[in-house]
Amino acid sequence: MSQLAGIARHDRPRGPIELIESVEVTVDGGLDGDFRGVVRPGGKGRRQVSLIEAGDWDKAMAETGHSLPWWHRRANLLVADFDLPQGGGTRLRLGADVVLEVTQECDPCSRMEEIVPGLQAALTPDWRGGALAKVIVGGTIRIGDSIRIEE
Repeated sequence: MSQLAGIARHDRPRGPIELIESVEVTVDGGLDGDFRGVVRPGGKGRRQVSLIEAGDWDKAMAETGHSLPWWHRRANLLVADFDLPQGGGTRLRLGADVVLEVTQECDPCSRMEEIVPGLQAALTPDWRGGALAKVIVGGTIRIGDSIRIEE
């Protein structure tokens, strides 16, 4: 079963990552306590939430010869047994209430090279760096919640 396997947030750029079991998600603020989620006046909120597939992180780690935890990617949500859509516009339902809309690929940045040499390149193919999304419907999500494409 496809599920939410991890939740992380950080309150400022380059700030420490906080791993949490559950979080409130809102249309205007993204994940509660995460600096990227707040939609600025006139903004579109395309980067409110970042998601990465557990399998893609594992592949990148194998290619670089490392075994760092997923949150080093600085993504908000880790999904397991789920293939993130590779294109904008697809809606995802997390748990009973939350709906996210994929907006674009989460391109790996040079920060990944600071973590592990070669990681930026290992995360580049096939959207391995993950996906970005905006919040369509808020609610609370928890580790273990299901994730599926909203039909």
